[in-house]
Amino acid sequence: MGKLVVSLDGVVIKEVQITKDKTTLGRRPYNDIVIDNLAVSGEHAVLQMVGADVFIEDLNSTNGTYINGKAVKKQLLSHNDTVEIGKYKIKYLVEDGTDYEKTMIMKPGTVPGSGGPQSYSPTVGFGASGFGSLGGSTAPASIKVLNGAAAGREVMLTKVVTTVGKPGVQVASITKRPGGYVLAHVEGALRPTVNGSPVTGETVQLKNGDVVELAGTQMQFVQA
Repeated sequence: MGKLVVSLDGVVIKEVQITKDKTTLGRRPYNDIVIDNLAVSGEHAVLQMVGADVFIEDLNSTNGTYINGKAVKKQLLSHNDTVEIGKYKIKYLVEDGTDYEKTMIMKPGTVPGSGGPQSYSPTVGFGASGFGSLGGSTAPASIKVLNGAAAGREVMLTKVVTTVGKPGVQVASITKRPGGYVLAHVEGALRPTVNGSPVTGETVQLKNGDVVELAGTQMQFVQA
């Protein structure tokens, strides 16, 4: 699981394990993580846990929330990211020696490997969420784009967690588990559909041939 290491001027002040679905951060005493400093808003930011992923969202704070020096509104945290709030630095660490890899975001109308505007690339805001090897004997799988400029392209699901969709519009995650692959809704007012039916629970098990649609893109799940 993830934890946060809060420091000021290089001195560690506290360490907090992320165990709840929502962890609030701010100056007010009712927050889960209290930072009593005028540079920190009363309700500054919230951390949301979605499966194995942890997102941080700025709550319209006065001085903003920064990750690795860049202002963010909402972003997926990666191992070793440094969240900066005022003079405080909060390092996000994922324990148990897991492996962290870039996760590709599939944008509608993009083509992998061609460079330029038509290339798959890790998207700012959802840059990484690969989490180690789960072991087991889950058969290899891929997703094949069915429509748009990238129709016919196939991407292997080599990561434990692969995030697909369009950040800010609709995002879903496909997680490899020992019993197979499951799809989960991550972001967006509309839920992704599987074979035309919206995902209503936390996750849905994917079967060979299932058609997933989100952010206007249709993808077929293919498993040997």
